[in-house]
Amino acid sequence: QVQLVESGGGLVQAGGSLRLSCAASGRTFSRGAMGWFRQAPGKEREFVAAIDWSDESRYYADSVKGRFTISRDSADNTVYLQLNSPKPEDTAVYVCAAGPLLSTTAWAYTEWGHGTQVTVSS
Repeated sequence: QVQLVESGGGLVQAGGSLRLSCAASGRTFSRGAMGWFRQAPGKEREFVAAIDWSDESRYYADSVKGRFTISRDSADNTVYLQLNSPKPEDTAVYVCAAGPLLSTTAWAYTEWGHGTQVTVSS
């Protein structure tokens, strides 16, 4: 069974930077995809970014394109989300997920972490 553990969340000023990590254990990833989603209070969960584990194809939500970068380290079975120039509206719980196919939709992912809180102050 795959376990996903996020870390790196916290309080950051608008315009700063923060890097989130998602460490996967339980199996070695050689294919499939990893994604980041977020959920703010009173809002629905939304897609942020995703990466194909084998060819590193990437998808980004329009709201974060050009500011956030997703990457992966196959040696550590870890996926990262670099948040550059975050805005107060990026405040949310960020959750990573793993699945068999690269997708922007939550239903495509079969394993989920518990999330890490990101708060962006203005």
